[in-house]
Amino acid sequence: MSTIEEIVQGKGKFVDDIVLPGMQHMSVIRSNYSRGKILGISGGYTFKDFPAYMSSVGEGASEGEKNMREPVLADKYVNYIGEPVAAVLGKNRYEAEDLSEKVEIEIEPLTPMMDPEKSIDAPPVYPYMKSNIYKKVTLGRDFRTDGFEVEIEGHFNNRRVATNPIEPRGIVAAYEDNQLTVWISTQSVHSIKEGLSEVLSMPEDNIRVIQADTGGAFGLKGGLYSEYALAAFLAKKTGKPVKWIESRREHLMASRPGRGTSAFVKLYANRSGRILGMKGKVIVDSGAYSGGSGEFAARFVGMQMTGPYKIENAYVEAYPVFTNKVVQGPYRGAGRPEAHFFIERMIDMLADKLKMDPVDVRLINTVNSEFKSPLGMDVPPAKEFLEEAISKLNYRKLYKEKPGFAFFVLVPAFQPGETARIKIENNEVKVWLGGNTHGQRHDIFVKTLVNEGLGINRDLVHLQLGDTSMLKSGIGSWGSRSAMVGGMAVHEACKKIKQAFIAKNGIYSADALLKEGADEFVHWRGEGTMNSLGCNLVTCEVNDRGQVKVKECAAYYDVGRALSPEVVRGQVSGGMAQGIGQTLYEEIMYSDDGQLLTASIADAGVPIASQLPEYKVLLSNTRSNLATGAKGVGESPTIGVPIALSRAIENVTGVKITETPIRQELLLRSMKH
Repeated sequence: MSTIEEIVQGKGKFVDDIVLPGMQHMSVIRSNYSRGKILGISGGYTFKDFPAYMSSVGEGASEGEKNMREPVLADKYVNYIGEPVAAVLGKNRYEAEDLSEKVEIEIEPLTPMMDPEKSIDAPPVYPYMKSNIYKKVTLGRDFRTDGFEVEIEGHFNNRRVATNPIEPRGIVAAYEDNQLTVWISTQSVHSIKEGLSEVLSMPEDNIRVIQADTGGAFGLKGGLYSEYALAAFLAKKTGKPVKWIESRREHLMASRPGRGTSAFVKLYANRSGRILGMKGKVIVDSGAYSGGSGEFAARFVGMQMTGPYKIENAYVEAYPVFTNKVVQGPYRGAGRPEAHFFIERMIDMLADKLKMDPVDVRLINTVNSEFKSPLGMDVPPAKEFLEEAISKLNYRKLYKEKPGFAFFVLVPAFQPGETARIKIENNEVKVWLGGNTHGQRHDIFVKTLVNEGLGINRDLVHLQLGDTSMLKSGIGSWGSRSAMVGGMAVHEACKKIKQAFIAKNGIYSADALLKEGADEFVHWRGEGTMNSLGCNLVTCEVNDRGQVKVKECAAYYDVGRALSPEVVRGQVSGGMAQGIGQTLYEEIMYSDDGQLLTASIADAGVPIASQLPEYKVLLSNTRSNLATGAKGVGESPTIGVPIALSRAIENVTGVKITETPIRQELLLRSMKH
């Protein structure tokens, strides 16, 4: 694993830096249509060469239905623009691109389904389906709505956004002596190993997955993609190593974007602002195939729809639906930002209806005892934290600047725990985690915990990149979980090593342990949930061209014990930049006939430094009940910032904000009227 200094100096070892003797470069030929019938293919490797279907692994993945599983290469039909149809190999990337232009594909275009809300009642994309609804999910219990003093309703949409890590996807695959070895940019080497085993029908023991330095992921790199399976298949077929590196256009077209969820919500309340009931209908744009995160997202979004508020009556129907788009994937937050956007926007609407301060409505509906919501979410004691946040974020003092405010529950991916291995030899400590680092500096909390647990100097502790030959099992790095569950696995491994040393030697000595050595593997599993709270405050200004400038962007988060405070602040600052980005810029857009309108970063947009503010990061260090004291944090900013920024824009312009990303033309058009 390259040090942070090496990476900053351009000396990291990323997938594209890996060069093997005789290596071939793969280019993928993709569909130019969002829906169509394949009439003929001339050239390249096709489904006939590799008649395989994708495996669903990683964060939020669900096992795909037999008839709706995604083929590695399109078979008979194409169902989204950018879908892999064929592949070629060249001696270098340039030759591979040239060869790809010689492959001829004839497709008869069919009318695509691009609108997930219209998809519910439209003719099914798959003729053997009765509808485009994949699986209906219901949560809570329906209730009568007569007798409530106040009733309001809203329709909201978090449109799909691009993940855009600085390093796109990539893989190098080599096959020799019945052994497949893969180098990859990933959040979970074990998910990749499991997925490749299923797609290639190979025993897992014959597959080794090694993580290269990984330049960002944000949910994108947790699962298996067609290109990974294809590169591995071609390495096995040709006996020569194969490399594939994603272009930015391919990323925007065919990697799995996040969000893509809309909702119809009703709140029932009394005139004092007490919410007595909530009903919701959630629609998730699952994309063209089952097996992505659509089914998971529908249930997960629905479960969080009451937010941190004690609402006694709640009922949600959630519908993952098929469209002719690439399969939905997780993006930093993965269901959490969507659910809280819906309920928080409704809280603001209720406050406007009752002519109350939105923060006061939040206080009225918050309690100081833990409870389980009617939809199944565990909510920590919240009122005292909210009062602290209002004070620390200076909400009352900033009121004249028309701030937006957000309050949320962070639901981390606490289960099913995580693995770690600690190996001590030659006077140094090597650590492997089941959740792979992709820029979050896991090495710092690992050094802290090994130093605390074993008394070994931090400089002698080295976190290793993921390698399935060095760690027999693992889960992955996503869902704000690593410091909690990965940290506890490290803690328990240290504990076992120390106990074993004392049992053998009668007394503990770190120096003696370094000489004697040790090797311990732990899969730590917690119980229940480890949910926490967070608040954001944003102020902004909007010019007469509809351009938004964020002035104040502040956070108050309960992170438990911050194992590496400087890293937590960096995580939050970066997350707030992403929260601003997903609110204003990063939409994946299609035409009505399914053509991609955002085929470059210039089209899709990411915020640049001059468009971003200074960040104010305040932490509530209330220890969790874990031995390490840690709680989650990574996804918090992408939950809270879009909500607070949307309200701030609404306050400044008077334009009702119900959708993100917020398009400049909406603000310009509405402000002129």
